[in-house]
Amino acid sequence: MTHKVFWDDPYQTRLMTTIARVEADRVWLAATIFYAFSGGQESDHGTIAGQPVLLAEKTGLDIAYSLPPEHGLQPGEQVEVVIDWPRRYRLMRLHFAAELTLETIYRDFPGVEKLGAHIAEDKARIDFALAEPITPHLAAISQQVQAIIDADLPIISAFSDPLQQRRYWEVA
Repeated sequence: MTHKVFWDDPYQTRLMTTIARVEADRVWLAATIFYAFSGGQESDHGTIAGQPVLLAEKTGLDIAYSLPPEHGLQPGEQVEVVIDWPRRYRLMRLHFAAELTLETIYRDFPGVEKLGAHIAEDKARIDFALAEPITPHLAAISQQVQAIIDADLPIISAFSDPLQQRRYWEVA
């Protein structure tokens, strides 16, 4: 199983690791800082051994990386993984802003149902079902979210289910 270093240090931009497995144009790493598409958030962009990652996808609890077919990498080989840091940082910020917004909506509108989400490097969207229009409440929601951000409280993140690698975050 791939060790997900991005959970230990989401600010790490380079990592030396080992190729764990290769199947044609797909490779698996022993450890990674490269976040794969999950929960509506787009994956990181970057390179493995200088090869562009064309797709990063979750396969069970692992992550498989599609590289150009001529990559030539072999299991056991040491490689450097490099992520596009400006993209990662925008994704992180938009993801957390979306989570704060969603939690505020959950608190202010009991029974609201989240339907989906999409977090890209330039925008974030959360879809939910609400019996009334949300537009009249957007300013108040925005103020509540900004107050949490301005409080600059520590963010706690840990596993709620380590075996399934389910994580949570908490702000007091």
